[in-house]
Amino acid sequence: MLNGKTILITGASRGIGRETSLLLARNHAELILNYNSSEAEVLKLADEINQMGVRAVSVKANVSDRNQVQAMFKKIRSEFGRLDVLVNNAGIINDDLLLMTKEHVYDNLMEVNVKGCFNCMQFATKMMIGKERGKIINVSSIIGRYGNSGQAVYSATKAAVIGLTTSSAKELGQLGITVNAVAPGVIDTDMTSQLKPEFKKKLIDGTALKRIGKPVEVAKVILFLASDLSDYVSGQIIGVDGCQVV
Repeated sequence: MLNGKTILITGASRGIGRETSLLLARNHAELILNYNSSEAEVLKLADEINQMGVRAVSVKANVSDRNQVQAMFKKIRSEFGRLDVLVNNAGIINDDLLLMTKEHVYDNLMEVNVKGCFNCMQFATKMMIGKERGKIINVSSIIGRYGNSGQAVYSATKAAVIGLTTSSAKELGQLGITVNAVAPGVIDTDMTSQLKPEFKKKLIDGTALKRIGKPVEVAKVILFLASDLSDYVSGQIIGVDGCQVV
């Protein structure tokens, strides 16, 4: 399904990033697995993928650091010579009430979730322009669409990702580049494990399906967007949230 495609996945070592990496590898994509701090996990993942007979390399870079992102893309260009798909998955969460949120928490969330996405989109686009074809897939959140009490800043960062997605889709379409986003709801990851049990239960109860989502269920939508099946899909925000009704 993805034969011949070279794909960069940021934040690839755990959760949605890991499941996406495995699913895209099973569909024969060559992978660049980005990580920042989870070296052991990403090396294990790369080894697992290589044992499938699929090429996967790991590249360390803090996506919020422009110099590190530039170095990562330089390595991609030298080792692969092309980039067909970017999956902007790297992100962090740090929830608190608006009046309790510290400035440094705000800054960190914005740096990683928004600037990191922006940095990778810029460098990926420069690699895709030459062949007039490419796909950018951003991982936002359903909270970025509807907001949530206690998540004002996190919600703002994910809303910004939605804005980057829809506006960039209009700019880059003429270059043959599609830009879409997935907006996961409550997914069973390390990130959601940090949530207070009563808060997580409230989120799950607010879905029509009344259960927590699995990372692979998000990965399946990313697979669709990375494949040729989505060639006429752009500027879309696809919720993977079990139908959030509250």
